[in-house]
Amino acid sequence: MSKALHDLSARELLDAYRDASLSPVEVTQAVLDHIARWEPKLQATWLLRPEAALEQARASEARWRRGEPLGLLDGVPTTIKENIATRGDPMPAGTAAVELRPAAADAPPAARLKEAGAVIVSKTTMPDYGMLSSGLSSFHTLARNPWDLTKTPGGSSAGAGAAAAAGYGPLHIGTDIGGSLRLPASWCGIFTLKPSLGRIPIDPPYMGRAAGPMTRSVADAALMMQVLAQPDARDSMSLPAQDIAWPSFDVGAEHLRGLRIGLLLDAGCGLAVDAEIRAAVEEAARLCERAGAVVEILQPFMSQAMLDGMDHLWRMRSLVDINALPAERRAKVLPYIRAWAESAAGFGGEHVFRAFSQFHATRVAAVSACAKVDYVISPTAPNLPADAELPSPTNDPLRPLEHIGFTVPFNMSEQPAASINCGYSRAGLPIGLQIVGHRFDDLGVLKVSRAFELIRGPQRPWPQPPGA
Repeated sequence: MSKALHDLSARELLDAYRDASLSPVEVTQAVLDHIARWEPKLQATWLLRPEAALEQARASEARWRRGEPLGLLDGVPTTIKENIATRGDPMPAGTAAVELRPAAADAPPAARLKEAGAVIVSKTTMPDYGMLSSGLSSFHTLARNPWDLTKTPGGSSAGAGAAAAAGYGPLHIGTDIGGSLRLPASWCGIFTLKPSLGRIPIDPPYMGRAAGPMTRSVADAALMMQVLAQPDARDSMSLPAQDIAWPSFDVGAEHLRGLRIGLLLDAGCGLAVDAEIRAAVEEAARLCERAGAVVEILQPFMSQAMLDGMDHLWRMRSLVDINALPAERRAKVLPYIRAWAESAAGFGGEHVFRAFSQFHATRVAAVSACAKVDYVISPTAPNLPADAELPSPTNDPLRPLEHIGFTVPFNMSEQPAASINCGYSRAGLPIGLQIVGHRFDDLGVLKVSRAFELIRGPQRPWPQPPGA
């Protein structure tokens, strides 16, 4: 094959395992070797255990030789975000403040991946409590962006985004409560789907929190959805079983013909959209129009009050969590996170209630705005990736969420939302296009994403390890 083994898609690997032209062992070793070249600079992994990965690969190889693959992903190298529990491994949630205890069981996404035969190469890093759009952590080393090592990969699925772009195998999984899948996907140039709430069960569940695939292609994300989108009673918001034809995602550009697509260029709150990002998203809209879609401008539906309300409720939640820690552990929380949480100390009951009310106001506004069209496209983020060392684009704990105005409403409205690369800045940094569907239309979002994947401009080669 002309591609390096670490660059092969999951589908290409499975075809090669099926015809015995490749084995899971040689592929896993190639991925591990590639990680070893990248990792001193990228720092995307945690619990990278080469021998454990090779042991899984050897078991997979034996199953393929018998003609008895375990499941849809047998032998495919995969990473799992650190805050998705894997049995026997501690889960620090990105912070040095947490006491490390081995998890008693695999969380639902990890369990589904293992049942499908995926080779778990590593877990991936995240910031303290997953509350930053960066790789800055008091526990993990600082994760960086493979397109530019001085920049952040985004977060909180920081290591996963970096790993996918750098070629740490084809399949990665992260989580998202306000943009934590989509922001790193945008800034690392990969594809992700934040599914409808409950489509991929998680444990513990939380309002707006979703797990999702992070891959280089729509095809590999659709393959992961076949495995991950299964009910699990541990998630109180798990959706009932549904026979979704995930393989039918693979449509042509003609799928866009006649679709009504809303173009949202102003989030209504937070940071102004960078001119290069706006130009790339407008060009994406023109491509959709040329393919036959009917594109109309959507007026902003978010407000600064909505964004601030969600911020203030999350500050209070984090303050309660941090105050429950012993003093010596509290002191280990990242100072930015501590300052952000402690700013809620003076909030009264009425203030917190009004803040909480903004979650529902956001949900109602998002659903109402999207009701007018079939799909919505927008920038994933208003800004290009910040410097790696910054905790957030503003570097201000009192203005921490100014960059999530396009992403967070669709967590609260429970709608599926993808991010796909739609261009590059003058400096060569990726730019993400968000594609949003109505609640439960996860497959529809994948189809629109696939159609756009076919009509977008040429993609640049994936970044290579320094010195390669």
